[in-house]
Amino acid sequence: MPTTKDREKRQSIIDACRSMNALGINQGTSGNISLRHGEGLLITPTSTPYEAMQPEQIVFMGLDGSHDPAQRPSSEWRFHLDILKARPEINAVVHAHPTYSTILAIMGLEIPPIHYMIACAGGDTIRVAPYATFGTQELSEHAVRALEGRLACLLEHHGMIAVGASLSKAMWLAVEVETLARQYHGCLQIGTPRLLPKAEIENVLGRIAGYGPADK
Repeated sequence: MPTTKDREKRQSIIDACRSMNALGINQGTSGNISLRHGEGLLITPTSTPYEAMQPEQIVFMGLDGSHDPAQRPSSEWRFHLDILKARPEINAVVHAHPTYSTILAIMGLEIPPIHYMIACAGGDTIRVAPYATFGTQELSEHAVRALEGRLACLLEHHGMIAVGASLSKAMWLAVEVETLARQYHGCLQIGTPRLLPKAEIENVLGRIAGYGPADK
């Protein structure tokens, strides 16, 4: 029988999924979310409308990829699992298809240091992981590499991933990344934007620790 805390974590994933669409950073059921949980993770089920999703439909998956065969986890479970295994400091993974992030990803354009808020993603760029078919181990490996030393990346011809120590941090960062993508897209309509120097981003990184919502 699920504990109250277990049920609350499952509900927080559902609430975040609904919030993704309400915030305009995702459409339909294309996004997916996972949370570290005990010796594994909780992850959204595949092809389930967020409005109808119930806590018991959230899938528990072991770190070996095992799960109740009666349940169907998100088709993107591999990169959720591999990110959480590779990054012990990360507890939440948010994947979505926000419009401007996806436009840049389609064009193979990483986000450069156009604004100091890029430091919230852990460095002076937001990288683009090379394309691979959704749900494959190849895509997972590309995503893990693109996230080295970072908290967000774009996926070529696909979308975006944001991670965090908590679900609230990962969701907040997903919105920030889409904002940066929109700003960069706007700059490109005018010309080539001036970029902040690497030294300034290093300076901001030292000042921005803990920025964003409190972990919860």
